[in-house]
Amino acid sequence: MELVWVLRRTYGHSPDRIATVLEDLVATDGLVVEAAADVARSAVRYRRGVADFSDLMIAAAAERAGARPLCTFDRKAAKLPDVALLDASVS
Repeated sequence: MELVWVLRRTYGHSPDRIATVLEDLVATDGLVVEAAADVARSAVRYRRGVADFSDLMIAAAAERAGARPLCTFDRKAAKLPDVALLDASVS
């Protein structure tokens, strides 16, 4: 997630370019990427503009853990499948 943040914020790369970098990293022989399947799946969705990469990785981890629905205060992330928006209002 840090790599995506740096490539986007510091270097101004597009989601398409960042997704390609992530896919290349996951496919590199001799390089072990934690949760590589989640990274690859999230890269595809990030390229499509579905959500922020970090939100996609959090949702992928929740799915892998069987923690569904994932609950969030983030309205954009709540648009993902099996992600529920929590009410942040305080009574």
